[in-house]
Amino acid sequence: MVPTPFGQRLRAAMDELGPLCVGIDPHPGLLQAWGLPDDAAGLRAFSFAVLEATAGLAAAVKPQSALFERHGARGVAVLAEVVQNARELGTLCIVDAKRGDIGSTMEGYADAYLSDSSDLAADAVTLSPFLGFGSLSPAIDKARQTGRGVFILCLTSNPEGASVQHAISPATNQAVAAEIAAAAAALNAADIANQGWQNKPTSGADSAQSPALPLGSVGLVVGATIGEAARQTATDLTAVHGPLLAPGVGAQGGGPAELRSVFGSARHNVLASSSREILKAGPDVAALRAATNRSRETVTAALRD
Repeated sequence: MVPTPFGQRLRAAMDELGPLCVGIDPHPGLLQAWGLPDDAAGLRAFSFAVLEATAGLAAAVKPQSALFERHGARGVAVLAEVVQNARELGTLCIVDAKRGDIGSTMEGYADAYLSDSSDLAADAVTLSPFLGFGSLSPAIDKARQTGRGVFILCLTSNPEGASVQHAISPATNQAVAAEIAAAAAALNAADIANQGWQNKPTSGADSAQSPALPLGSVGLVVGATIGEAARQTATDLTAVHGPLLAPGVGAQGGGPAELRSVFGSARHNVLASSSREILKAGPDVAALRAATNRSRETVTAALRD
């Protein structure tokens, strides 16, 4: 049976639950604040509490792979448990691994995070394109085969990112970020056409605001606090017609005004990611659930009006 593409599943979850993604970020300081040990047992207790609190409220969760990997094999085993538990709860799971390499090494990462045979394969994974967008082909191909998705770094909020993302590519004479967005748009257009959706608008408010159209499964990571960067780099986020994962919502400064300003007519495709604003409410599951619901209401109002 052909798997339902990730973009379609994410659109359905966002329409039903709202456009919120909750980060599962077990920083040492948070584990301490929750009264948990900084070890695999603490990771597991932390992560499962977040999963319980967000089930049925958030469209997706996003475990940060590095914060599990720092505990070695035991931490990676907990990450695999998180992926499985999210699946059992019916919550879409995006592993935030930011992998990017070339050739057989990229194929290995694709198998690890996107293959049906891997217990680390969630619904989607984040990727880094800065060895060239074409280097991601093994992961994109694997995602297509298995009905999973990818989120590709495009415009990030860290100050260092601009030196690469805003640079002009000699191949296209565009900013690198614009080049990445255009490549994602082409992949999504082809996939949506193959699903039988014809005459899809490729830009403008009509495309962004039409929930009847499926999302492509090639998404971008675009920070909620990047300000004017998309306009400055002529990066057409609306034309991507894929999900736009927007970290930085809440405690990092991304509020309703920032979401509307950064994403404009593409806002219907935004999956707003909040971590610290919600996680600081733990360890009580009821308090976490209330914080999740507040964030959900805030981002839904910002992205759906």
